[in-house]
Amino acid sequence: MATITKKELVNRIATKTKQTKIVTKEVIQMFLDEIVSELGMGNRLEFREFGVFEIKQRAARKAQNPRTLQKVHVPAKRVVKFKVGRSMKEAVDRLSMAEEANETVPQNGNQPESGAV
Repeated sequence: MATITKKELVNRIATKTKQTKIVTKEVIQMFLDEIVSELGMGNRLEFREFGVFEIKQRAARKAQNPRTLQKVHVPAKRVVKFKVGRSMKEAVDRLSMAEEANETVPQNGNQPESGAV
């Protein structure tokens, strides 16, 4: 799997829409800015079939520093949550099924030992 950057998305969308990269980049940035702005106001963003962005409140809690084992207080905070929509879930499921179909099992039927290359 690869990491796709905003620049790559701009290039792809500009090509598909026959718009300049400058215009496409501005539109994508405006879209992202609107998402940030709406979430900043506490609003929920729903994109049918794609998913939902919303703000959730996390409660304060006690935690432990794993290095020092010291108990620390983690304050309450707001976080952005994303709930996957149907079309994205189906795309991920298709990817998972394709990856499973491409897995190879050694001819002896055993899984390779851990660390084996």
